[in-house]
Amino acid sequence: MKIAIIGAGAMGGTTASGLLKQREINVELTISDPVDSTREKFAALGAEVTVNNSEAIRNKDLVMVVVKPWLVEQVLKEISPSLAESQTLVVIAAGVPSAKILEWTSRTRTFLAIPNIAIAELASMTFLVPIGASDAETACVKGLFDALGTTLITDEQHLAAGTTLASCGIAYALRYIRAASEGGVELGFKANDAKHIVMQTVEGAVRLLSATGMHSEQVIDMVTTPGGVTIKGLNEMEHAGFTSAVIRGLKAGLK
Repeated sequence: MKIAIIGAGAMGGTTASGLLKQREINVELTISDPVDSTREKFAALGAEVTVNNSEAIRNKDLVMVVVKPWLVEQVLKEISPSLAESQTLVVIAAGVPSAKILEWTSRTRTFLAIPNIAIAELASMTFLVPIGASDAETACVKGLFDALGTTLITDEQHLAAGTTLASCGIAYALRYIRAASEGGVELGFKANDAKHIVMQTVEGAVRLLSATGMHSEQVIDMVTTPGGVTIKGLNEMEHAGFTSAVIRGLKAGLK
């Protein structure tokens, strides 16, 4: 599959890294970015690079526009005359409605996608919204993102919620890891050891849920013995508003 990525910043760059790293789909990647060091980095990894957006999309099967939301209109209007109807367009930019994209490109179909930066390690939670696309086209694009993690087909109405739950959620999860690591230092571990302990613990929790399909509370019940230290720790966190703080933080991302 011949793919062009326009914009290789934080999100575009991690997407490009994932595409170059995965081995499920044969990808020929072209990256357009104005930053010299970015182009040099991806050229060294085997991608074609350019500063010309219209040149980048020529003869490509799929075009990803991954720029800041306020730049999407400018980029789409620039490449629209060169964008063939047969090419698949994927826009990765939070908060840009499909109606505007269709207005700027005069296309009858496109895809909105919101991955997270774990896409660089083939572990993204990606939300995909097909707009006027066929089932076959949707399956093709979903297959591409499935090679980079897990993909959920959703509607445009839920895209903002997906963004705060999974894209912002990376930061929320990392904030817990940082807090628990600092707690580990206070408990007597060296900082790096504490970080690795917490990372392995979080990974273990995820694997347990994935392997068993159990609800998280069922697994918690397996750990919380009567009168034990786990339930005391959990209750202390709840007294401080742990669950409420998480939910309020997620909802704040929609405001």
